[in-house]
Amino acid sequence: MKILMIAVNDPAGTGIAFCRAVNRLERDDRHSCRLVTLETRYTHSWGKDLHVPDLDEAGLAELERLLKTSDVLHFHMTADEHLRLGPFLPADFLAGKAVVHHEHGHHDFRSDPERFRAKYRALGRNNLLVSTPDLLRMMPEARWQPNLVHEQEALFRPAERQWFGPLNIAHSPTRKDLKNTDDLLAVVDELSRSGLDLRLDLIDNVPNAECLARKQAAHVLFDHMQGYYGVSSLEGLSQGLAVIAGLDAWNRQHVAEFSGTEDLPWVVARNRDELAARLRELAGDLERCREIGAASRRFVEERWSEAKVAGRLADFWDAL
Repeated sequence: MKILMIAVNDPAGTGIAFCRAVNRLERDDRHSCRLVTLETRYTHSWGKDLHVPDLDEAGLAELERLLKTSDVLHFHMTADEHLRLGPFLPADFLAGKAVVHHEHGHHDFRSDPERFRAKYRALGRNNLLVSTPDLLRMMPEARWQPNLVHEQEALFRPAERQWFGPLNIAHSPTRKDLKNTDDLLAVVDELSRSGLDLRLDLIDNVPNAECLARKQAAHVLFDHMQGYYGVSSLEGLSQGLAVIAGLDAWNRQHVAEFSGTEDLPWVVARNRDELAARLRELAGDLERCREIGAASRRFVEERWSEAKVAGRLADFWDAL
């Protein structure tokens, strides 16, 4: 089965991560996956496949071939068949193809999910995916497809770090207004003024490889307190960090069902008071912090491996 993923810009690098993971699945060679993108946002330098602005004549010919021969057109986020890809329009290539819509929590979707649901109903589209469990509340007819990290890649493995001295906290918000960054800054400032030895690395708008390397040097990763988790959480868990996120009961239930365990590694903080308490605890017991990080890594290896997550997506395509 040939899959062509299509996105305006690759959301948090998930499209290229899925393509690479599916293409190296060891269980069979039934699936091949490619990704076409139209824009580059931020400076994160995620990997690319067919990036329309970079394509020469040969690249455009390759894109046309894929549009003609792919079995599945897999649209990410706000993309659909009316997204112009250079000289091509996916709408001209729909005949005989399955169409997938994959929502990643774009603010347009979150602000008016019914608009998207109505559009898909009108088109008779029911092959719908969401990237985090909270989005099932907005589109209950969809299937949750977890994101992944390649846990064996060097930047996603635990690095040697010192387990003494200040508690090193990493935070990498793409949008600070959505990631409780102000709450984190206020709590760290308050705790530092009280005499707690903390170091915060606020990682902002840097290439992804640098971002991951800086996270590897930390003890703790703060994701956000929005009730769910982000790709940043998965990166930190894989790197063996104590990952703080405000997972609510709904998200915990779905994560437990997917992972097969209720013993989830996240350090839960749902507000400023809880965040302050968790940071005090971790700063006061770095050995406990190290143990949580080791459990984080085991969780990814045993419960959230690239092969497991990519296999779930391949099974979804097989059922189309």
